[in-house]
Amino acid sequence: MLALAFAIAGCSTWTKDESPLYIGVAAPKQYQMRVVHLQLEKPGERSWWYPVGSVSCCWIGEFGPRRVGGGEMSPFPSLIALHWFSFAEQKFYFSLIRVPEGLQDKMRKPAAHSYPDGTTGLRPRSSLVLGLAPGGQVVMWMMSQRSNAVEVMRVSATEVDGDPDDFASATASYLEEHGDYLEEHGLQLDKW
Repeated sequence: MLALAFAIAGCSTWTKDESPLYIGVAAPKQYQMRVVHLQLEKPGERSWWYPVGSVSCCWIGEFGPRRVGGGEMSPFPSLIALHWFSFAEQKFYFSLIRVPEGLQDKMRKPAAHSYPDGTTGLRPRSSLVLGLAPGGQVVMWMMSQRSNAVEVMRVSATEVDGDPDDFASATASYLEEHGDYLEEHGLQLDKW
């Protein structure tokens, strides 16, 4: 009887991984975005926002997708609102994203992870990355590192009113750095 009691008590301490989950934003290198507002909400519990600012990295490739800005998702949100300005297009976009049911459990499921010392192991995909692309495309990935990023969903944002002159100085700097690339390659709206 005593052995059964210890076995039950031991099982009751087993819990699923409750380590923090994070959110951030990414953009293609040559298509810098300025996140005006990133708002998360768990209806009936909490609504909060994170400052992000300008994002010009990292979509895919050697360093991406990788989150910039953002913070911890506690509690795990049901809704994510994004409002941003695209320097390349001189347009403002807004998207209200309904987070897929069960995503938190999927993120917590251990996935293959490579460590800098060359070893491998299992870790939850603790980062949710929202990729903002020209044309108002939003791509959501879950990952612990770029090599195990999994695309969760894609949504199209809505173009909204805004005054590009609010970012005139930043636009001038952006065009100085990426203007030649834009002239040569354009917006590549179908690349993402």
